[in-house]
Amino acid sequence: MRIVLTGSSGRVGRAIYNALATEHDVVGIDRTAFSTTRIVTDFADKYLLTDVMKGADAVIHTAALHAPHVGVLSDAEFTRINVDGTRLVAEAALATQVRRLVFTSTTAIFGKSIEDGLSAWVTDETIPQPRSIYHRTKLEAEALLRRVADDHLAIRVIRMSRCFPEPADLMAIYRLTRGVDVRDVARAHVAALTNEGEAYQEFIVSGDTPFQPEDCADLATNPTTILAKRVPTLLTAFNERGWPLPTPIDRVYAGTSAKTALNWQPRYGFEEVLAQLDRGSLEVLPVGVAISQREE
Repeated sequence: MRIVLTGSSGRVGRAIYNALATEHDVVGIDRTAFSTTRIVTDFADKYLLTDVMKGADAVIHTAALHAPHVGVLSDAEFTRINVDGTRLVAEAALATQVRRLVFTSTTAIFGKSIEDGLSAWVTDETIPQPRSIYHRTKLEAEALLRRVADDHLAIRVIRMSRCFPEPADLMAIYRLTRGVDVRDVARAHVAALTNEGEAYQEFIVSGDTPFQPEDCADLATNPTTILAKRVPTLLTAFNERGWPLPTPIDRVYAGTSAKTALNWQPRYGFEEVLAQLDRGSLEVLPVGVAISQREE
């Protein structure tokens, strides 16, 4: 296939490019130069998009402003990139008869945390609760894509959980609750290029969780007990490394539709986080380092 990939210099875009490039012609667009990017420019240009999509089979739209941009760039710029830019991508796809559009969204739109002493249990049916301009513009983009999806343009929305480098102890816990390996994110995008079904589909893409809905009270108030029950190997690993356990664990993303509709399964659990730390991978930060606390 010939696939147009926006945001190809970004973290997720690079992972998607790597997952596709051995078998497909991938045309990357990004305003930041990188080896995965063929066209270096702002993607939000209808003439550019229409030209580059001619003859393409699919487009993967990853380019966006994210949580770290909140408070740094204006709300108007968030709207220009995340909403108006997505509309231009969809319009160009329709104009050039591209058959499939895969859109990168985020689980941050759910905005759920501990309520009434219970950790949030977030499924594909959970109603989003946006809190920032980032969340709102992602939801606006999803809504406009839902309206244009039809027999001529199938649209798949990948609501990915957090996959950026963080301290290893946090990442290990997140991998069981609300995080995912970027390679698994890329594989979900690839699977979404060809699956059958309704014109518009959306999926939570997050790591496998050992927890159950009935665990939400313990996750919020006494996570050590439920970790010992559900995933004792993680508890052992933390004890061996002298790492404290977090209190509380505030949410779990438990989407299942990606596994059924896309035939997708995450491959990299918390064990991979520890292995990456031990081999000095840049994908994992050392425990205890200070990181930005901006919202997802």
